[in-house]
Amino acid sequence: MFLVKIQNNHGKVILCDFGKEHLIIKNYDLAVIGGGPVGLFTAYFARLHGLKTVLLESLNDLGGQPEMLYPFKQILDIPVFKEISAGSLISRLKDDLDDSVAIVTGHKVADVTKNEDGSLTIDGEFQVRSLIIATGNGAFKPKKFPLKADAEASQRIHYFFKDPQFFAGKTVGIFGGGDTALDWANELAAYAKVTLIHRREQFRGMESSVQKLQDNPQVSLMTPYLPKSMEMAGGKLAICLKEVGQPDHLETLAFDQILVAYGFRADNRFVKKWGVELDHGLIAVSRSMQTSAPGIYAVGDACGYEGRVPVIGIGFGEAQIAVNAIMRDLFPEKTLTVHSTALSK
Repeated sequence: MFLVKIQNNHGKVILCDFGKEHLIIKNYDLAVIGGGPVGLFTAYFARLHGLKTVLLESLNDLGGQPEMLYPFKQILDIPVFKEISAGSLISRLKDDLDDSVAIVTGHKVADVTKNEDGSLTIDGEFQVRSLIIATGNGAFKPKKFPLKADAEASQRIHYFFKDPQFFAGKTVGIFGGGDTALDWANELAAYAKVTLIHRREQFRGMESSVQKLQDNPQVSLMTPYLPKSMEMAGGKLAICLKEVGQPDHLETLAFDQILVAYGFRADNRFVKKWGVELDHGLIAVSRSMQTSAPGIYAVGDACGYEGRVPVIGIGFGEAQIAVNAIMRDLFPEKTLTVHSTALSK
């Protein structure tokens, strides 16, 4: 299979994959980059407006951080639902999509170029009339545990998990002090003996989560401590911890498994190659979610503006704003449907 350019019946040049048996034209109104909750909703809302849409996700599975990090977590700030697990939310969002949305997983977008007619070419494979970036915090790479680990130890160090039963009956150490670490500790306390190690006395997560941990006899809190050294001993990970501010105060704890929640290295700098400007590491957008590059929009935690709150519900609203702006731009002759009661599948 090789890439060729052909001219359609309207005289427009489009990119195609020319195979031995048939011709596949990859031509869309809109590409959504990012398959997390906001990206999934963006593709769904675009479909409601009749936009021919392709969704591109760098991971092999859809769902982003909620699916990878905390599918069991109950989310409390999604409109309509008093509470819904992250896994259920992603499942519902995926179910909303049908065959009218092309989904491509395992595709990390590298190159976006502007064509003479104003369209955009993505990685020489897709030609689109508009683009919405919904990549969240960018590169999905966890910050690694700072201690050297051999092959045996590495098998006991985890940065994600989906099935709490894997840790049943084990002694588990969790390193970190944000919402992810707190959520993991609260979830695994029903299955395992948990120790939460954080470098500060205060946690960065929700106070209600901290209180729940403090009241749970299955959870021990080690603060303020940092990992100093590690070795395998008796089939367990023996980790030496040093107290912050007290370098001579060391404690060694043994774990069957450890989870590391030191966060992720946020990186949206790749969009600068596409002519998209950043503001303090986030994509700068207008009130219509338009970036500095014509035809390219950004929604969700990838973008930033004064007063923005980084929650999923806000991203859903931004997706609607961006899609409406794209509709006005691509189809100025159409009367735009903007009322929820007027939209239908």
